[in-house]
Amino acid sequence: MNEPTYFNNQFIIAMPTLADPTFSHTVTFLCQHNKDGALGIVINRPVGMKLGEIFSQMNIPVSSTSAADAPVFAGGPVQQERGFVLHTPGGDWSATMAISDAISLTTSRDVLEAIAIDEGPKHYLVALGYAGWGQGQLEREMMDNAWLTSPFGQRVLFDTPINQRWSAAAEQIGIDISKLTAMAGHG
Repeated sequence: MNEPTYFNNQFIIAMPTLADPTFSHTVTFLCQHNKDGALGIVINRPVGMKLGEIFSQMNIPVSSTSAADAPVFAGGPVQQERGFVLHTPGGDWSATMAISDAISLTTSRDVLEAIAIDEGPKHYLVALGYAGWGQGQLEREMMDNAWLTSPFGQRVLFDTPINQRWSAAAEQIGIDISKLTAMAGHG
């Protein structure tokens, strides 16, 4: 029997035919994927709020104007009242999960306090909520051609303009996603 393939530390890219409005044209960074399910953060869906508003709501003093002006993302439909910070390593935060040597996920207030005064990680993305899949659900969606996988790319996550991340993630594997059709992958 073949071992299942898990997509930790990779992007999943919504196929053009994925009609679910929550995930249409999204790129999701998979933080955890195992036999029990998957957890990811959507990296290209800003919520129209700046990080300064989060700092204000949480009574976090701010001295960094660049942090205050950073966009906040809709990380997914689960626990949208909760913040998730994808970031480059560094610092000693209370609730951090290392995804790889290049990226971590933190859910504690201390990382936001450090970001607010320019003492946080060099690169970060703050999201409200996460995308979650139950046991076998993501695998079924992959078999139904709802998603493409692409290796994690720090450039895509932190340096690519938000509106170009969907196509840039696909370009990492040599695909022009705008040219894919509904029949892609069906033989």
